[in-house]
Amino acid sequence: MPTMNIRYYFALPEGVQEVFDLHVDDKTLELVDNIPAVLPSWTILGFHQCPHCPLTAETHSYCPLAAHLVGIVEKFEGLISYNEIQVDIMTSERFITQDTSVQRGISSLMGLVMATSGCPHTAFFKPMARFHLPFSSSEETIYRATSMYLLAQYFLKKQGAHADLDLAGLREIYQNIEIVNVAVAKRLRAATEADSAVNAIILLDIYTKAVPVIIEESLEEIRYLFAPYFKKTE
Repeated sequence: MPTMNIRYYFALPEGVQEVFDLHVDDKTLELVDNIPAVLPSWTILGFHQCPHCPLTAETHSYCPLAAHLVGIVEKFEGLISYNEIQVDIMTSERFITQDTSVQRGISSLMGLVMATSGCPHTAFFKPMARFHLPFSSSEETIYRATSMYLLAQYFLKKQGAHADLDLAGLREIYQNIEIVNVAVAKRLRAATEADSAVNAIILLDIYTKAVPVIIEESLEEIRYLFAPYFKKTE
């Protein structure tokens, strides 16, 4: 099957190197060949399961999101979140290199994995995963998330459905992601003694909390970018 391929290369302290090759199905935008044959107990669906999870043990023995995080957690066991490292990301379109902290590097990787994991709540971020932007700032994340959501509303309207231009649905998506982040952090605390993976989720959660706040403020922080459009209505 055709896949979108992304490589994360981590140059860790003491010359240690870790490579993550992610293959995302072009059509479903879900990860393929990324789940280990044997999964640890902290990935079982009912273990710190999200209270709003629509999945059941009858159809899913394991949490798909947690299962896809196993490889990341195991490879970064023992690392401290504030250790400085170099991260290289290679896609078919570009090469990105960044000197950053362990937690920020893992956070960027986790954000991509979570969106493409098969979790019903993170699936809304598949379009952003398709156009993955590593190490994006909070302002870039807000711009990309709102643009993605409004484009989805355009397609819904073309189908004759209601278009949510007030972004109420986007607020709900992010509120649900906050719940996911809390549950995932609990799983990770049970999985590892290191703080890097947990702090990576916390960093993601900071961005998650930022978007609903900005929406409440009517996105005034980036309104100035669209000044040329306003002139057409004057």
